[in-house]
Amino acid sequence: MEGRPYDLLLKGGRVVDPAQRLDRMLDIAIKDGRIAALEAGLAPELASEVINTEDKLIAPGLIDTHAHIFEHVTGSFGLNPDSCGVRAGVSTLVDQGGPSLMTLPAFRHYVAEPAASRVLCFLSAYLVGGLEGHHYPQLYSPEDVDVKRTIEIGLANRDLVKGIKAHAEVGGKSRWGMEVIKQARDIARGIGVPLYIHLGQLWPEAGKGIDDPDTVIEELVPLMQEGDILAHPFTRHPGGFISCKTGELHPIIREGLDRGLRVDVGHGSHFSFEMAQKVIEAGILPTTLGADMHGYNTDAGQVKATNRESNPFFGKTRFCLTHAMTELLALGMPLTDVVATVTSNAAGMLGIDDEIGSLAVGKTADIAVLERETGRFTLSDNSGMTVTATEAIRPVFSLREGVRYDVDSPVVVEPMDLAS
Repeated sequence: MEGRPYDLLLKGGRVVDPAQRLDRMLDIAIKDGRIAALEAGLAPELASEVINTEDKLIAPGLIDTHAHIFEHVTGSFGLNPDSCGVRAGVSTLVDQGGPSLMTLPAFRHYVAEPAASRVLCFLSAYLVGGLEGHHYPQLYSPEDVDVKRTIEIGLANRDLVKGIKAHAEVGGKSRWGMEVIKQARDIARGIGVPLYIHLGQLWPEAGKGIDDPDTVIEELVPLMQEGDILAHPFTRHPGGFISCKTGELHPIIREGLDRGLRVDVGHGSHFSFEMAQKVIEAGILPTTLGADMHGYNTDAGQVKATNRESNPFFGKTRFCLTHAMTELLALGMPLTDVVATVTSNAAGMLGIDDEIGSLAVGKTADIAVLERETGRFTLSDNSGMTVTATEAIRPVFSLREGVRYDVDSPVVVEPMDLAS
């Protein structure tokens, strides 16, 4: 109806907004795609449309900090952005290393601009970007990096480019040492964005390999600076947070975190409950929670890659961003901390917390409407380990700049399918 102060009113939900330290029952009013009011007892007649959100959990729009959505260009690796985004209850997606200086124009035109979801990227340090899920190691050598030109492209596209992506793992180190990581660091510094580093084996080792996978993290951390991001802290592969020699948290991780490094879950096929328990019990909590869904580990209804089984990223367990939230709850993280990983912390990492990541009045009306279900849910990882959870997060619908999108994506894991 015309003449109403608000376009939409979400009535009676439990608002969890870590940025404002809020966890209570409130109404949310939206006008022209922005948060217009956040308070209890707003009159329904003030809005043109009212949605009853009683018994729902209301959070700022979810942000997936590790997506692979360069559809078609990266082959079967790249998923449809809205299938992973608004149709899965997620407002913002960050493609990790799909586009490169050579393919960023295509990413902008064919992925970011048409998507209903907000789409950003961490630009690949490599000329080829994420073609076929980094399946061919010969394409990722120091000779396949152009530091100067990647800086130029990143600076010219700062609206999309929020960081630089590279890989530190035993296969690459056996071939090139840490030279590519140094190049990626120089690119990130030249653009003024964070460096995001993949941990955990990606390629087979070359030649004689390396004797000690721990040397990857030992040589990597000194190259990084405050604000840079270590991904896959819970990886089941060697060369990560857990020392292969001691089976415990590598001491250099604490040193890096003390210097301001951040931690992104980067769930994917890397996620291990055993490793996660060790890391969390050591007092290390993730800063952000990237789902790391792609065509080799998630059934999103597209044609599967012929090399899927041979790819080290291949996984046999279904997951999505809200399912990854459920797993963090099962590992003992408080709800507010879990919500922060996909809202305020993520927006801060991207440098856009002035616009999203909170439900404060004036912010963009990106909102997640969720259900917190209770029961007994069996969760499993790709190593075959299972844990029983007593609560699960289910996405109901999302708002992107005030526009509603119902959850109907095939990537979403329904808690009822996990009930035990």
